[in-house]
Amino acid sequence: MSTTESPSFYDHLENMSVNELLTNMNKEDQTVPLAVLKALPQLEALIEAIVPRMQKGGRLIYIGAGTSGRLGILDASECPPTYGVPHDLVIGLIAGGDHAIRKAVENAEDDPDQAWKDIQKYGINEQDSVIGIAASGTTPYVIGGVKAAGAAGLLTGCITCNEGSPLAKSVSFPVEVVVGPEFVTGSTRMKSGTGQKLALNMISTSVMIKLGKVKGNKMVDMQLSNKKLVQRGTRMIMEATGLNEQEANEMLHRYGSVRNAVAAFEKETGEDTGSVS
Repeated sequence: MSTTESPSFYDHLENMSVNELLTNMNKEDQTVPLAVLKALPQLEALIEAIVPRMQKGGRLIYIGAGTSGRLGILDASECPPTYGVPHDLVIGLIAGGDHAIRKAVENAEDDPDQAWKDIQKYGINEQDSVIGIAASGTTPYVIGGVKAAGAAGLLTGCITCNEGSPLAKSVSFPVEVVVGPEFVTGSTRMKSGTGQKLALNMISTSVMIKLGKVKGNKMVDMQLSNKKLVQRGTRMIMEATGLNEQEANEMLHRYGSVRNAVAAFEKETGEDTGSVS
């Protein structure tokens, strides 16, 4: 039996008080970062392989089904506003299409050929990287997708929560975040989903930093899509340049991003802030 399908360490959940349920779930959740810690060497190898390909124009493509697919879409959808990258630089695909983001599409994950068809709709770049996400490591949609991608010369990786799974054996860079049995037996949206989310955070954040989308610890290319982000960008410019709030805000709106505003300030004043170069 796979780890993700193994019986919970807890039983008679229906007889537990709410406090007991919360305490025990929290106890299990605390084991997840330790499972990710063990997978750091695998994550490092995957990221080190992805970065140079993306520097040459490649894209990062996530494929998954159910919770795993939704997590990939979440990570991909947050890259453009956070780092100011094009919407097709990081792509999230789910078995069953966009409809499956909200409502499960029956049997969609069982088609081993569909993921590659979904990927091909975006065109193929020889520098692209495909990461299959599946807690079980047995999802046909994901396995078929990474196998086809690998055969086409793309870099392939995966995030799974079982050791030695068929998915891990089908990619060049497997990441195995083995979190153990779920609190509710087989409910991989819990610890497994949390482990996958942590791994995805690490992958996309590390890649974006290495692509130059962060300076110091600041998101200098973030999209100014709401008042909070405009205020954040204004503060960042103030810190970098010494301008007052009104001046910094005007620079931000004039040049559209923290990076561009600070670069313009440096050009106008001849001062090297060291913030965005």
